[in-house]
Amino acid sequence: MRTVIFAAAVLLATPAAAEVQSRSDNGFTLSFTQRVAAGPDAIYDRIGRISQWWSAEHSYSGQASALSLELKPGGCWCEVLPGGGVKHAEVLLAWPERRMLRLDAPFGPLQDTASFAQLTMTWREAEGGGARNLVWTYKVEGTGTGRFADAVHGVMETQFKRLAGQLNAAGSGGMQ
Repeated sequence: MRTVIFAAAVLLATPAAAEVQSRSDNGFTLSFTQRVAAGPDAIYDRIGRISQWWSAEHSYSGQASALSLELKPGGCWCEVLPGGGVKHAEVLLAWPERRMLRLDAPFGPLQDTASFAQLTMTWREAEGGGARNLVWTYKVEGTGTGRFADAVHGVMETQFKRLAGQLNAAGSGGMQ
């Protein structure tokens, strides 16, 4: 029991690395990395339960329960709205065996631009074992999109931390 508590404390104490890796007037790349305690299958499953970790503040409806994510090629990261809905992203690659999910994801203000936006999520065994490194890379290219880098970084970092926190709780036996 002490080992589990110690391991969970170490993982939770490990700071997330979040940065704007590159930026220009016409694009940016964001990177987020965090050690998480949950196993590979639990990570994939939790990602698919988007309404449980994505913040309602960053939805059109203001309700996280209106969000869904189908973990299959062509799957929709969608939100139900009164009388309609919105597609936030589309799954390009869902490959749990290779611990990877890739989305065509022009989130928020990027939907109003002619931009390319791709979010890649991976989870690999961390050095020393007993944990995985959850990594998100978000690449955006398009005329004038560089001005969105800081705002998008803030939103994505919040969501990443929410998911990583749940994965640490799940890995230490706190959530299923």
